[in-house]
Amino acid sequence: MNVAPKKELGQHFLVDENILGVIERLADLGPQDIVLEVGPGLGVLTRFLSERVAHVHAVELDRSLEPHLRDLPRVDLHWGDALRLDLGALEPPPHKLVANLPYNIATPLLVESLGALPAIETWCVMVQREVADRLFAAPRSKAYGAVSVLVQLTATRTGFHAVSREVFRPRPNVESALVAFRRVARGPARSVRRVVDGAFAHRRKTLPNSLALAGVAPRAGAANALVAIGRDPSARAETLSPAEFVALAEALG
Repeated sequence: MNVAPKKELGQHFLVDENILGVIERLADLGPQDIVLEVGPGLGVLTRFLSERVAHVHAVELDRSLEPHLRDLPRVDLHWGDALRLDLGALEPPPHKLVANLPYNIATPLLVESLGALPAIETWCVMVQREVADRLFAAPRSKAYGAVSVLVQLTATRTGFHAVSREVFRPRPNVESALVAFRRVARGPARSVRRVVDGAFAHRRKTLPNSLALAGVAPRAGAANALVAIGRDPSARAETLSPAEFVALAEALG
């Protein structure tokens, strides 16, 4: 490998091809699939995908990686920040997101994809183990947070696989995991997302206080909304289920 990974871009290149079979199984890859890959790096996964699916949209910020990615069959390269590009305008529209996501954009990209990319039906992503655990964490657990609620309102988990640090270069200081999930609903409404983000903005405080501090709703109004959905007004965000956040947003009007 003659490319130095850039720490500021969260780059940890996938170099061990043994993990590719696991990705193929969890992503349920087929010859008709249109795949979005964010952060292709040295192209190990990109080449694997291009040999098995109909089309790959590979989004990469680092132009120094172009020699490793160009001239791959059935691959369109899109240069730029995946959080700024209009991925919803890709043609043909991808219906699977399969990627070794850069650490520094994994969570915001996944959250954004829930609503901004309605054509995405399946996700199979390599992320930090901590992030993977958050996605489908249960209420009242330490890992449960805003991303847990938003993902679980949209998708159901279909697979999980812990990944050794040895499959990356440089070797990361954290554990990683593959997590796969399938869409079961449209992404959360903007009103729901605003309530969820505000609720967890100050997670040690009661929900009315957190929502008030985040500018989402007056404290008294939030307390009344909690009572309306059958919850104690002193409840904290981590005690509500994803469905209860939808009810809370509706009660807040």
